[in-house]
Amino acid sequence: MKTIDLNCDMGEGFGVYTLGDDEAMLDIVSSANIACGFHAGDPLVMAKTLAAAAARGVGAGAHPSFFDLWGFGRRPILGERPDDVEKQLVYQIGALQALAHAGGQKLTHVKTHGSLGNLAHEDIELARAVARAVKSVDPDFILVVMPGLETERAGEEFGLRMAREIYADRAYADNGNLASRKLPGAVLHDADEAAERILRIVETGELVTVGGRRIPVRADTVCVHGDTAGAVAMARAVRTRLEAAGYRIRPMGAAS
Repeated sequence: MKTIDLNCDMGEGFGVYTLGDDEAMLDIVSSANIACGFHAGDPLVMAKTLAAAAARGVGAGAHPSFFDLWGFGRRPILGERPDDVEKQLVYQIGALQALAHAGGQKLTHVKTHGSLGNLAHEDIELARAVARAVKSVDPDFILVVMPGLETERAGEEFGLRMAREIYADRAYADNGNLASRKLPGAVLHDADEAAERILRIVETGELVTVGGRRIPVRADTVCVHGDTAGAVAMARAVRTRLEAAGYRIRPMGAAS
């Protein structure tokens, strides 16, 4: 049977503030990327999200970011030295790993958040810093990468296991990276359209960019964001469409 993972960014609250319906999303997805305190999340939110994921058999991974609580990690922080970013990532991954260990859990993967991820996809030195950080904490971690971009190349250089990711609700620029959220149409909202698009990418092995370019891709995991309007309905539509086409939804750490 064909298998694929559905992942979602979670634990993106802070203190008394919440973002997204994590409880509903955890009933749909198979992997959770948990914020580690630099763009969202705090020890209590992190521990709660880990426990909720474990209760549903959902794989848990770290979702580290630039240190940008004010901007939710979506502002480009230029000029950061890759060595410094590497240490920030080790710090964040280690914090979530410690909470997981205390709860009898094991993390499976790491996926960079927001602007850090977008920049690393196009900057090989930053991508290498990400890969070094992941490998130094646990060489068995899966690094979530964008197919064909620098994070994938860095993951190959460092011999990491990788999950190549496509996005259900985002349009793609002609270089294969995500189109800027500032552009019209960069974020998709129609659940049925997104579900059909994902199945087409998975089945054909190619995606179509905003400029009409066709890019070959391998898809191991599909990201369904939890912080947009209609996120739960979109995630459910994607899962239903994939399962109807014969795909089994499994955590990326368990997928064969």
